[in-house]
Amino acid sequence: MKRKIFILHEIYGVNDFIKMQAEAYSNANTTVECISLYSDNRIFPYEQEQEAYEYFINEVGFDAPLEKITKIILEARTHYDEVLLIGFSVGATLAWRLSTLPLQGVVCVYGSRIRQYLDVIPSCPTLVILPSHEKSFNVHELKETFNPFPSVHTRQYLGQHGFMDIHNSNYCYGSYSQAQDEISQFLENKSGQGGLRNEPK
Repeated sequence: MKRKIFILHEIYGVNDFIKMQAEAYSNANTTVECISLYSDNRIFPYEQEQEAYEYFINEVGFDAPLEKITKIILEARTHYDEVLLIGFSVGATLAWRLSTLPLQGVVCVYGSRIRQYLDVIPSCPTLVILPSHEKSFNVHELKETFNPFPSVHTRQYLGQHGFMDIHNSNYCYGSYSQAQDEISQFLENKSGQGGLRNEPK
């Protein structure tokens, strides 16, 4: 069985962390591709977080990339048995908005803006990874809003936004390790089974 996984990056671009994620899920049957949301493939250093955020919001946003990514996904569906999507931060919010496409699974890792698109009802198994704390909103309240969604499974880990990224100041090894295992398990199951529950670890 041939599988394709697309990864959508954070505001920083396709940096070392995103490339490491691609390597983590690549194997003999799985091809992983990182989609750059930036036309010039730029990468921002972590010290330029505010500049990176403003660039994404002003130059890209949460609407413009949808058509391009949809075309890429639908094209891949003609060549692969399974197509899955993983997004981090802003990429996770885009992944959430694309979860109505004919995908076999979607993973959204600390996509804080998902809270603005709760009218979207994923049509495939969707794993939402949340930190225990976000600066701008109540994570627990967001987590509760996912309960009525039959195909959505949430996991919450100790830490703040960016806890999976070893290069990020919010990196938390324990939570990273657990979340990485959870994502890998989800990618193999994609059925909502195997311990995926709406409970924090």
